[in-house]
Amino acid sequence: MHELSMAQGIINAVLETAQANNATEVNEVTVEVGRLAMINPEQLQFILGVLVENTIMEDAEIKFEEIPAEIQCYDCDFKGEAILDDKDHYAPMVKCPKCDSLSVETLNGKDIVVKNIVIEKPDDT
Repeated sequence: MHELSMAQGIINAVLETAQANNATEVNEVTVEVGRLAMINPEQLQFILGVLVENTIMEDAEIKFEEIPAEIQCYDCDFKGEAILDDKDHYAPMVKCPKCDSLSVETLNGKDIVVKNIVIEKPDDT
């Protein structure tokens, strides 16, 4: 279950950033999840919900944005969004949409990135 380690990494990044900016609360977090990150988004959402309890992230809205898989085909030189056969969520087949080749290099879509954090800071009055 590597969703647990991913969730903890997301929380650590958010809390470190919030602390560095003297946040009193985290209101919103946007996370980019690549189609090839090989995680179960529902499990990640659930685990995040559990792990943020009793932190300044507890009431934060956590949004996910899916990042498509982008490839470069070695056979026809196509560059762009891949066709994914996600019958097996943890090992999708990545194919070229132009020539149906499996001989491709993945350019984008494997990462999980904290894209945006909305925080609340104390008043300076």
